[in-house]
Parts: sequence; C-alpha cells; structure tokens
Amino acid sequence: MSGIHPVYAAMAPTIFEHMSGLARTHGAINLGQGFPDEAPPQDLIAAAVRAIAERSSQYPPAFGVPELRAEICRFYARRQGLALTPDNVVVTSGATEALAASILALVKPGDEVILFQPAYDSYAPMVRRAGGEPVSVRLHPPDWSYVAQDIERAITPRTRLLILNDPLNPAGKVASEAELSMLADVCVRHDLIAICDEVWEDVRFDARPHRSLLSFPGMMERAVKIGSAGKIFGLTGWKVGWFCAGNELAIAIGRAHQFLTFTTPPALQWAVAEGLARDEAAFAAQREGWASSRAALATGLERAGFVVLQSAATWFLCIDLAASGIGLTDREFSERAVVEAGVASIPVSALIEGQGPQHILRLCFAKDIALLDEAVARLAAFRDTLR
Repeated sequence: MSGIHPVYAAMAPTIFEHMSGLARTHGAINLGQGFPDEAPPQDLIAAAVRAIAERSSQYPPAFGVPELRAEICRFYARRQGLALTPDNVVVTSGATEALAASILALVKPGDEVILFQPAYDSYAPMVRRAGGEPVSVRLHPPDWSYVAQDIERAITPRTRLLILNDPLNPAGKVASEAELSMLADVCVRHDLIAICDEVWEDVRFDARPHRSLLSFPGMMERAVKIGSAGKIFGLTGWKVGWFCAGNELAIAIGRAHQFLTFTTPPALQWAVAEGLARDEAAFAAQREGWASSRAALATGLERAGFVVLQSAATWFLCIDLAASGIGLTDREFSERAVVEAGVASIPVSALIEGQGPQHILRLCFAKDIALLDEAVARLAAFRDTLR
C-alpha cells in the first residue's frame, strides 16, 4: 500500500519475535529472548498489589510519580555517585520508549547518528523514522573494543549523536574507564550528544561497578542516561524505564515522551520506587543468582566443546561457532538448532547492520540451571551431528 511509511513497509519481524515463535512452534527451550525464569521479587509484587489497592489508579504526572523520580536520584547517588535532581528524571513506559523519545526529540532530518555494531535492533529504525541516517562503527569479537580511530573516521559535519549501549547487549561487554573517557572526549570535541542505553548497569558481575558516561567532564548537558526497572529487578514485562539528563535535554525529550505513551502505570512506579530503596544485600543476592547461572552455562558449554566468549554483564553468553569447529553461520546454526535440537538462540549477525561477523551466537543464561543443563546436552548432541 502506498500510504505505509517505507521504514515500516519493508520491515521484517524482529529476530527475537522470529526465534521465540519458532521456539513455541517446536516446543524448544528458549534461550533466545532475554528474560529470567525465576520467581519475581516478592517484595515488589506485594508493593504493586498494595499500590493498586490503596493508591490512585488514574493518570499520574506525565514525567513520573514524584516518589519514583526522587528515588531514582537517591539510587544513582548511592550506587554511582551521580548528583541528580527529580527535574533531571523522566519516567517512561520501558527503556525502549525512553530511546524512542530521545531519538525523536534530538534527531533532525539529515542528522547522522553513530551506532556501535552489534546494536539493539530498535536503534536504526528509530533513527531512520526521525529522518536521521545511522552510521555504523563495528566492534570486533572477542573483546568488542571501542577504537578511537574508527570512531573519528565515522564523524562528519553532519554527525549529531552517538548511541552507546554500556554494558553492551548482546556481547556482555563492559566499557573500560579509558574507553569511556575517550568517548566523552569525542563527544565534547565534536559537539555530539550521547544517548546512553545503560539498562544493564546493575546486571554486572566480577565486582565491576558501573560508571555512566554522564559522569564524565562536559557530559551532563550532552548525555542522556537511560535505565530500566525491568533489567534491574528481572521484571521485563512491567515496562518501567526512565531517562536522566540535564534540564534542557530532559524537558525536550519529556515533551516527545508525552506524545508517545504520556505516562506509565502508577502502581508499578510506586512499587519500583520501593524496590530501588532496598538495601544492597537484596541487589547483591539477585546478581549472585544470575552469576551462578552464567557460570553453569559457560562451564557446560565449554565441556561440550564450545568456545565461550567472556561476558562481564547482561543475561547473555556468546559462543564463537568458528572457533568451536562449526562451519555453519550463526543464522544457519540458530535456525537449525531450534528445529533439530530444540534450543532457541539469537544469531548476533541479526543485530548487525551491513558487514560483520557471522559466527557468534547469543544464549540467555537467566534460567533454571537444570534447564540450562538440558539445553547444553541438546546443543552438544546437535553439534555431534554436524561433524
């Protein structure tokens, strides 16, 4: 139909929708789409139920309930040393909505936006929908480093923004202090705005604390920090996110937000506010549980002969198929494994625009360990059929 916007007319289902659909069709173990299987935090469930019963169910303020905006500031002051006020914070219906609002508010037709590949699959379509042009800078396995020369080569007079996902999904990469400092310097020297997708900031392992690009000199007025209660608490279906920015950016992006979802269910906002106020022991216990699952999957895969790349964050591990002696591309392996082995995964090449590696496979480890053991056994048996 001629009336359909070309960005969407030619768009296929996301790789997550595709692989999850195949998993349902074939009764496969779904290690593709990223969500944890364990019971949700009962204190947050109780807080949401209490809020539904005792508090307002009508429209909350467009920028978020005051309790949550204030608690986000306290959480980041305590955990990351950031000095924010509620005026710097806007609550959104998930982090993807925060991304959409940021891109719609900040990208003008003709602007170029640097995307580090592999990238979350909503970035490029949203940039194009806003009239911008995505410009890819490839990161290379196994360490996925940010290389200053590659970034500088991608910058032109039309470059307006860069989008940084740190920690990086799907690779589990955590940017080093030196890499973050370099990126901040690039933004300041070239007058770029940084949209910082930091949803995995609290799903980090090996005692590596998170530092936001927002905290570097010169970045408070040119960075947008995006967070997610879904990732922090493993409650992906709640779709409670937020962004933090200097006052001018916060107001502009907030105006875009008010014409997208306008607001987010108030009971969930109040529950998240209570959750963010929990003591460190509760967050540490949650991370320890995910770390145990990470170790179980990594150990099982390595014993089965798969080469597993290091993952310092997120709910994902990546397998290097080529290094594991497997000649299939990641897409071929993924499509066959869900049917023949009964295990769904995500080919990382599906999260890369243009040329890039086609031998990296992503698996979600935030599952019951017995389920992970069964998935490894199935993948090992499938691997034996390929020899």
